[in-house]
Parts: sequence; C-alpha cells; structure tokens
Amino acid sequence: MKNSETVLVTGGTGFLGIQILLQLLQKGYQVNTTLRSLKNKDKIIETLRTNGITSLEHLHFFETELTKDDNWEQAMKGCTYVLSVASPVFFDIPKNEDEAIRPAVEGILRILKFAKKEGVKRVVMTSSFGAIGFSNTDKNKETTEIDWTNPNLKGLSIYEKSKGIAERTAWDFINKEGNQLEFATINPVAILGPSLSPHISGSFELLTNLLDGSMKKVPNIPLNIVDVRDVADLHIRAMMNPNANGQRFIASADGQISLPEIAKLLKNKMPDAASKVSQETLPNWLIHLAGLFNSQARTGSMFLKMSRNVSNAKAKNILEWTPIANNEQTILASLDSIITYNITK
Repeated sequence: MKNSETVLVTGGTGFLGIQILLQLLQKGYQVNTTLRSLKNKDKIIETLRTNGITSLEHLHFFETELTKDDNWEQAMKGCTYVLSVASPVFFDIPKNEDEAIRPAVEGILRILKFAKKEGVKRVVMTSSFGAIGFSNTDKNKETTEIDWTNPNLKGLSIYEKSKGIAERTAWDFINKEGNQLEFATINPVAILGPSLSPHISGSFELLTNLLDGSMKKVPNIPLNIVDVRDVADLHIRAMMNPNANGQRFIASADGQISLPEIAKLLKNKMPDAASKVSQETLPNWLIHLAGLFNSQARTGSMFLKMSRNVSNAKAKNILEWTPIANNEQTILASLDSIITYNITK
C-alpha cells in the first residue's frame, strides 16, 4: 500500500513515537521523523525491521531540537500532517518549574509556527490526561475532554504541569493566529503495553517498583491505563478524520485497575517474575498523612482524591476508535517487554 501524503512524527525514538512510525509505514505513508541526534537513526531502522518493515525508502530522518529552529523547515517541507509527540527531555530533575515549562511551551509553539509557515494541514499534539482530569474529585462525575486540571494543584508533577500549560498555549495560538492550520490533541492516561525496543514510558516505573520489591506496601490507588498501540492508532485517526479538527481526545482503555489488582495479576499470571511483589496494602490515611510532608506521597494523595471515572466515549464516537487491549492484556504485555528487554529502573 502506498500513500502520497507525508507525515512528520517528532521524537521517533520514543516509546510512543516509534509505535506511530510503525503503524504509519504499515499504512503506506511517506514519513519524516525528528531526532535530537542522527546517531539514533540506526536503532530506529533496526527496530522497525525487527517488527516487519522491510522497505524503508519512505522514511526520512531530520536532526532537530524543540528549543532551536534548526532543520524544522526542512523536516516539515511537503508534509500534510504533523504529529507532535516529542517532549522535552531532562537528564536531571529541573531545579525550578520554569526550566521544564519553558521548553514544553516554546517547543509546541515552534512546531505550530513552522507548520503554519509550511502549509501543513493539521497538527496532532500528544498532550496528557494530566492536563484534563486531575482536578475532578467528584467520583460520581465523569471526566471528559471539557475538563482542565488546575496547574497549581498540590501533588501535580512538573512534567504534567508543563504538558497542561503547553496544551493551553497551543490552543491559544490556534485560536488567535492559527489561520487555516487544523489542530487536535490526544490526552493519554498512563501509557503501557508492548515495547518495540528497550525504550519504555515513564509509566513502566509503576511496574518495575512492584517487581523489584521496592514498593514494600502497595498503595490502594486506582489507575487508568492505555495500550501504546491504541494511543498510536488514535493519533492516526485524529490526523485523518475531518471531525477531529479542534478537538481533544482522552486515550484510555475501558474502566480502571488499582495497584493492588495489578500486584495480584502479576503474582497470579507470572509468579516467577513477580516473586518480590508485595501483597501488603498501604492504608489510604497513611498516604494522606505522608502527603503533608512528602512530595511523592502528595502525588499519591492527589491520585486517591481524583475521580477515575474517565470517559473514552468521544474517541469511540467521533473517531470510531476501539481499544484493542483491555487493562489486563496491557499489563501483561508490559511485563513481557520488561522481561524481554531486561528492563530495570
């Protein structure tokens, strides 16, 4: 299958980015992708070949950074669509919030401005559920795409705060000076599932903390998760569907699963790999109490208070999206990847 349209995917080496590259190439698109260093090109080629992409003449690489203008014009030239997947990377925890927020904001503005200049039809931005649902504490109220997280919420990580502020900035740009440029966002919950390479998402830390026994007692925190293959599929649907313009889409599997349920699942299905997984539960009151003194516990306390009654109906209704994996399948596929690639923290 050959498609004449060209798609730019930013951050091709990432856990989600490379899954999007794979699906676009399987569908026959011409694909450009950006990397912080072209030294990573061979890893992508090897990963794609391992996963069945034999012909790579439709894939082109460009070295760019979210903080610089260099090569963005060349990367977008002739592109119909841009999937803005890459996030700023920090090798150390930023000393202040501005160090994290400024690159995220400047990065998406840079992409939108170059997309507008190059006549791109539509940009789809990977935002986060953290920009939508963390402030809803009414557990009887469904969280939908009309909701926004308060950026000053106690317990909100700098990363989630930066994603939310960057998304608000993007919508502001589109509404004020986007002209004909179309725009949509995908707002995933915790992304897990099978990895195409040893590169995984930050959400895997939940599982590695359980597996290595460092989580001595398991907090009874409910979670929403989604399979990386479903998130990639949703990006492509939002790129193609005329009705996606101007819309946000929550990417989440149906229902929720708690950390103790995940621990039990790991113990039951893969007892050898899960031998260090704790079966003790941490009381909720202790998490709330610790949250007064400890930033990690403050995040846990926020998670306990928020509603996990999350709707994925909009993606299903507008984009005809159906998740291929349920919570259990996604967790077990993640565990397979941890074992296959010997992933530790």
